Amino acid sequence: MKQILAFESSCDDTSVALINTNYEVICNLVSTQTDHADFGGVLPELASRLHMQNILHLTQAALDKTGLASEVISAVAVSVNPGLIGSLIVGLAFAKSLAWSWQKPLITVNHMLSHIFANFIETPDIQPPFLALVVSGGHTELVLFEDLTNFEVLGKTLDDAAGETFDKTAKLLGLGYPGGPALDKAASSGNPDFYSFPRALKRREDFNFSYSGLKTAVMEYVSAQDEAFIQENLNDIAASIQQAIIDPLIDKTLRLARLRNVKTILLAGGVAANSALRSQLAQKASARGIRLHHPSLQLCVDNAAMVGAAAITKFLAGNFASLDVNAFSTKGTRSL
Repeated sequence: MKQILAFESSCDDTSVALINTNYEVICNLVSTQTDHADFGGVLPELASRLHMQNILHLTQAALDKTGLASEVISAVAVSVNPGLIGSLIVGLAFAKSLAWSWQKPLITVNHMLSHIFANFIETPDIQPPFLALVVSGGHTELVLFEDLTNFEVLGKTLDDAAGETFDKTAKLLGLGYPGGPALDKAASSGNPDFYSFPRALKRREDFNFSYSGLKTAVMEYVSAQDEAFIQENLNDIAASIQQAIIDPLIDKTLRLARLRNVKTILLAGGVAANSALRSQLAQKASARGIRLHHPSLQLCVDNAAMVGAAAITKFLAGNFASLDVNAFSTKGTRSL
């Protein structure tokens, strides 16, 4: 059993974790950048500067907390895409420096793949084939895994992602930032049938997603109402928006699982923390004899433990990266 030191810095969370090859998390520290709240979204330059401030302190804290020395660490893992390029470079440069100075192998990991492998931390016995629904701030994908290293993206967002739609529509309602949790909270006591917002790409053979039209529809609806009406019906409007976001996710995931005869679904990404998506997908999957897995809430957010989990398969196969590897921001779940 080997230990992997992992780093995550793709957006606005700096994280350092130690995980062993049995998917047991020894330590998982996350520093969330609250400074972006004043801007209503993540400011890329600020994010990269804050990663530079935090990453060394978090690494030292992780080593102090676990009492582990570099001698017992077998590899260094880091997410290198997708994400904010400046933020990714900070994490990669730091991981490279440790790998070189400690003479340890470097493992590069796709951030979206990390979200999927977060499921293995609490359920390490998951067996392929399985279908992963990956839903985050900038990504919405359906990924079919034949085994742990071979997968195919069968559906993806054609424009805006579900997580971005949560954030932008929450801002239109004045719910603040981050919008996803705020909209979820408001919707919890609302009526999802209060207003019918559009669901795009309803064709049964289409497994892609589109949310740009929904964002526009919400903007036009809110603009047409007076402030008193919005405040009086805020929870109902929030619930209606939320339902319009998650309905295509649930419907297309279950249809694709049935088409490919897949009996296991993995929910992954930041939006996997949404209470309505978790409960409704679980209920409908169970009714169809499909088993649903999703990470606990603390593992839905960006964290380094999931990066380490995704690195385990590559570590066991000896699939290491050279020290001249670079970060890149191309979207999507991919092999590296």
